[in-house]
Amino acid sequence: MSDRLRAAFLTPAVSRHYGWARYALELAQALATQGVEVVALTQPGATRDEAEGLTDLRPVLPRLVPRPRLFVARSLLAIPRVRRVTADCDLLHVIAEPYSILGAAAAGQRPLVVTAHGTYVPQTARRRLIGALYRRAYRRAHLIAVSEFTADQVRAALPGSAPAVIRNGVHVARFQQPAPAPAKRGPTILATGGVKARKGTHLLVEALVRVRERVPDAQLVVTGIQLEPDYLARVQEQVRALGLTDCVHLLGQVPEEELRGWYQHADVFALPSLTVGEKFEGFGLVFLEASACGLPVIGTTGSGVAEAVRDGETGLLVPQNDVPALADAIIRVLTDADLRARLGTAGRAYAETQDWAQVAARVVTVYRRALG
Repeated sequence: MSDRLRAAFLTPAVSRHYGWARYALELAQALATQGVEVVALTQPGATRDEAEGLTDLRPVLPRLVPRPRLFVARSLLAIPRVRRVTADCDLLHVIAEPYSILGAAAAGQRPLVVTAHGTYVPQTARRRLIGALYRRAYRRAHLIAVSEFTADQVRAALPGSAPAVIRNGVHVARFQQPAPAPAKRGPTILATGGVKARKGTHLLVEALVRVRERVPDAQLVVTGIQLEPDYLARVQEQVRALGLTDCVHLLGQVPEEELRGWYQHADVFALPSLTVGEKFEGFGLVFLEASACGLPVIGTTGSGVAEAVRDGETGLLVPQNDVPALADAIIRVLTDADLRARLGTAGRAYAETQDWAQVAARVVTVYRRALG
């Protein structure tokens, strides 16, 4: 095996717009510093965005975001095309788990790596019909899990599997670059990741009513791509019904610099993630991003978030679906300047231990092991 290593990523996009795309972007950039060439296979319409370290981008995958009908059938039809365009690659790395069947078939005799970000691997491994194809793909793959919690779920669904736990990283230096102050109107609670049921946006809105009883000028700002229009409409109606239209700001996707500005100038980051059926939060990269900016964080127990938030050290953890506990935690941070400073300082130090350079080095170890 030569020192040169070229990996093909299977990801819908390479950008900072949502989880899979952001992971692909950050990991590709970090791998470039490790001497790994990354070719990104994406769905049609994807662009290179800011991926300076990307060797090439080839938009040959079936569309995944938003996910169409008959996705698996479209994936099977794409196998010859993907095999052809990855002929110059040493291994295939499935960043977005739904592409695992396609990745396994196109890899042929080459190694396959699959990153389990949360729900999808254990959920599909338990399916009766299509699950057989996914189980076959996962069992021939070198699995990476982004948290111990996710790894436990994978092992339970795939007995005998041994995923390598490599937590998500964060480019600490970039998030600490000063950004312009946003139009902040008062003590600000920030959430990012979009208006989604599993992110618990409705719980934040409900908690804000209690928070404003103690902190009357408190504001809630939610950023991120909005892919659940019905839920978005429900939250907008909730905001109107509770009389919160002047203090809840659903901004949608914002530019990187603006998001960094909110991270740096908000007063607390809160994301009350929920486990909905089999769907759970695998890690929660946004907590690390907030911590890198020195922002205290509030998350929920019962998921991989507990590995992104050190309870009582970098932030606070509350039970899922517990609005009073969520409100109390937010009030506690907003009204205690010493606590905010202590959590923020510890959070920044913790984020520095999770820099992408360290994450990439661990991924390269998986690649080298896979290649023998």
